[in-house]
Amino acid sequence: MARLAAMAEGTSDNFATALRREILRSEVQRMQVLAIVLTVLLAATLGALNLVPGFAERLFRKTVEPWTPLAGIGPFVAYEWIALTALRWRMARDLDFPRIARFANALIETSLPSVVIYELSLHMEPATVLGFWPPMLYFVFIVLSTLRLDFWLSVWTGAVAAIQQFALAAYLMPIQLFSEMPEHSLVYHLSRSVVLLGAGVIAGIVAGSLRRQFEASVAASAAHDRVTNLFGQHVSPAVVERLLAQQADPPSEMRRVCVLFLDIRGFTAMTRVRPADETVALLNDFFADMIEIVDRHHGIINKFLGDGFLALFGAPLEDPRAAANALAAARSMLKAVDAWNAVRPRQPLRVGIGIHIGDAVTGTVGSPQRKEYTVIGDTVNLAARLEQLTKETGSQLLISGSVHADTAGADGATDLGPLSIRGYGEPVRVWRVA
Repeated sequence: MARLAAMAEGTSDNFATALRREILRSEVQRMQVLAIVLTVLLAATLGALNLVPGFAERLFRKTVEPWTPLAGIGPFVAYEWIALTALRWRMARDLDFPRIARFANALIETSLPSVVIYELSLHMEPATVLGFWPPMLYFVFIVLSTLRLDFWLSVWTGAVAAIQQFALAAYLMPIQLFSEMPEHSLVYHLSRSVVLLGAGVIAGIVAGSLRRQFEASVAASAAHDRVTNLFGQHVSPAVVERLLAQQADPPSEMRRVCVLFLDIRGFTAMTRVRPADETVALLNDFFADMIEIVDRHHGIINKFLGDGFLALFGAPLEDPRAAANALAAARSMLKAVDAWNAVRPRQPLRVGIGIHIGDAVTGTVGSPQRKEYTVIGDTVNLAARLEQLTKETGSQLLISGSVHADTAGADGATDLGPLSIRGYGEPVRVWRVA
């Protein structure tokens, strides 16, 4: 139980780490977009003031210095690029962006429109400024806040925008409870701020929805990685889906499992006369056929053993037809070997296969960094001994008496009688299928 708890804790930690990294990547994307937008805005205002003759005179009541945008927008542009660089630096070192720093960053960023409004009010009528484009910048920051994937950060952004806009209106203009001029009415400015706050709440709802989608995606990826780490890449997609549906690691238990060992005869000698790349390519091609057969018969490749492998039937998922499926898979393998030899007469292969079914200890073993699913016990050992015994008996496929019994006599099987097997005090009854 302690080991399973440790595994669950490790999975939880991996999920939290993966989610944190996804949120940081989203934050980098948001800051990158904002930095580009602010840079373009600064370039546009500088260009308008310095390259369009008479622009400032027609728009402003007072002379505006050509460098004014640099003083108002420039610091925010510099801040955004510096903050983006700092965040990328932290990401490269797998460091988080503290939540309090996120709120402080939102406060600084959302203050840009307020600074622009105040600066323009020195050169234009305040009522005109508040109806000009700077207040619309608040919505840019609110919309981009959704990429923070945090409901409260979006609400905070909307609240900062609402409070600062209303405070500026109250400071720059005479606001009355009731006024014939809308721009001097309390309801006029208060309603604008309420819209900004509402936009922040809506952005927060969207951010929460995006975060849940991120969490679901990361959880699915983490679960898939967990299965892959336990079983390697030797599990069929169908088995992976069934394992994921269990939403838990396979328990450590004693269970009935059918074990199949396959070994390529004389392959070690073949490697001495073949180049390494040709040897590996041949194994990959051959194992590709074998893996497809195992998958088709509801088994998994538990381990590759150089020029052979260990396949399991009935684990980690229970299968009442484990022995029948293992035997059917073995027969299909022998047919595949015959087909292989017919196509590749210069690269003929011979195999030996041993199958036994019985109780075995199953579970995940390893360290917190690396675990794998394994089976332990006499059932595994006897299957391995049967595969080795194929050499002595001149057979390709040997099965134990328990497999013979579970497969209703295994059509075409020949009783070799009780045979002495290394490591066993008493003879074991063996059947030759091919």
